Amino acid sequence: QAQVVESGGGLVQAGGSLRLSCTASGLTFDGYSWGWFRQNPGKERERVAIIDGRGVYTYYDDSVKSRFTISRDNVKNTLYLQMNSLKPEDTAMYYCAALQDYGWRAPLLNNNWGQGTQVTVSS
Repeated sequence: QAQVVESGGGLVQAGGSLRLSCTASGLTFDGYSWGWFRQNPGKERERVAIIDGRGVYTYYDDSVKSRFTISRDNVKNTLYLQMNSLKPEDTAMYYCAALQDYGWRAPLLNNNWGQGTQVTVSS
């Protein structure tokens, strides 16, 4: 069964940086597009960034464009999210997930969410 483990979150001051990682197992990592998502309590999970299977194409939500960079290492089965110029509104639990294909509205491959990694940005 496919599993993901997110890591790299923490507490950072506004303007700071963090690099999130997502390690996947139980599926052919490079066979899928992947996405980073975030969620705050009481709110819907929102899509932040996506990347295609080869790491050539990426797309970002407007709120993070030019500040966040999604990337992947298909040898290490790991997805990354480099977050720069962090803002308090970036505070959330961050999750990764495989997608059925590449596209901003592409459905999830499954509902096997990891535990997430908490990002907290202080002002």
